[in-house]
Amino acid sequence: MSFELRRGDRVVVTGAAGFIGSAVTRALLRRDVGVVALVEPGTKSSNLDGLELERREVDITNASALNGVFEGARFCFHLAAKFGFWPKDPESFYAVNVDGSRNVVRAATEAGVERTVYTSTVATLGLWRTKSGRPSNEDDVADLSHLYGNYKKTKYVAEHEVLRLAAQGAPLVLVLPTMPHGPFDQRPTPSGKVVLDYLNGKMPGYVDTAMNISHVDDLAEGHVLALEKGSQGRSYICGGDNVTMAAMLEMLTNITGLPSSQRRFPSIFPMIAGRASQFIEGIVLKREPRVPLEAAQMATTTMTFEDSRARRELGYRSRPASWALYDSANWFVDHGYVNIERMNLLRWSQPNGYTN
Repeated sequence: MSFELRRGDRVVVTGAAGFIGSAVTRALLRRDVGVVALVEPGTKSSNLDGLELERREVDITNASALNGVFEGARFCFHLAAKFGFWPKDPESFYAVNVDGSRNVVRAATEAGVERTVYTSTVATLGLWRTKSGRPSNEDDVADLSHLYGNYKKTKYVAEHEVLRLAAQGAPLVLVLPTMPHGPFDQRPTPSGKVVLDYLNGKMPGYVDTAMNISHVDDLAEGHVLALEKGSQGRSYICGGDNVTMAAMLEMLTNITGLPSSQRRFPSIFPMIAGRASQFIEGIVLKREPRVPLEAAQMATTTMTFEDSRARRELGYRSRPASWALYDSANWFVDHGYVNIERMNLLRWSQPNGYTN
């Protein structure tokens, strides 16, 4: 069976207004397909403004709300997920990430959708190799002690529920994105917030860690490639360059001309801050901590990955990390996220070989 997109195909995208979701939506529209964009009721969906598509508000935690959504649809991209470090309602993570994923895959399969692309996360993978300086891949089984926080735990469970459905015959393939950067990061995401904090001069120092930086538009193309060329039930990491935090800050300095702190903090510092903030603000004052413990744990964990499977089997390609950071910084500046004092210090310089 061929899964190649054809002009006029009806394609459902959940989480279509999100950072990666809207990038996938734009990638699909460039191929002249008809997109049905599902968004959570009452949430901001301005990332879809100006796009020619069908927009629907659907609560994926309610299975009956999906009735008729997939009628006539050929494909589905399921990107909707709940993310956060300090949930007022932890059970909502299970409702959206686990039950919602099950509902979407089942509804799509029962409606005769030819293939669903499920967006998981590299956070469900093990980091055993990183201890010896090697990047992780799709075959690394998770260390449960690294699944801190409701997001990671529920995405881990959701991935296994989706794979269970695949074993029962649901036609699907999985994409595991790394840390995305680029335009339309409205929230922003944790990876985008690092860039934004740098731009606003709110980064007094850094921890000696490393991560995999990807461009959100490359991730979107990776989703389409997974749809068209991926194997049934198979997982594909889509990423970019593995870089240290020090190297990332150097790239941002070269791109923006803004001064950055050269102070390197021991990893125990953010952990102390996270535990103190969680106790004083979270437990005593009952409000969201300024330094969530889960965020501190992420910031001190080396998360490097290799995506040779996607490059070999799908033909996936990615642009340099510096290009992704350049597009991210430009978007934040252009959309009013950066204070005027730092704006006046900007001295832009495009990365070598940059093309938009």
